[in-house]
Amino acid sequence: MHAATGPIAPPSRRTVLRAVFTAAVTAVTAAALTPVLWARRPVQTLTPAPLTEETYRGRHIAVGPAGVHIDGRPLHVMRRADGSYLSGVNHFESFATPLELARAAVDELGTARLALAAGAPHHG
Repeated sequence: MHAATGPIAPPSRRTVLRAVFTAAVTAVTAAALTPVLWARRPVQTLTPAPLTEETYRGRHIAVGPAGVHIDGRPLHVMRRADGSYLSGVNHFESFATPLELARAAVDELGTARLALAAGAPHHG
């Protein structure tokens, strides 16, 4: 037969302090590592918008994941902090969408073609 044991003794002060200290260290470590772990996670990419192509004033405009092109030449597009767009052709004016920007660039260019990007190979 087993001897009956009495009531369970409350935890010692040392045991309670150890548990509180462990919980505090865990919480501080988690708080310190959370930004690091979030920064290391893979960036979620949005599904690229479908390619938009149109002929505007006789010029072929293509807008898609590869950028904005007018007659096959790239238009340098920059996104502003407010979400609007500007380009080297219309650098003093912002536009709500890349397509609006491309149309305005065609208006500005008239019959001129976009220059090739610096450093691009020139053939012929």
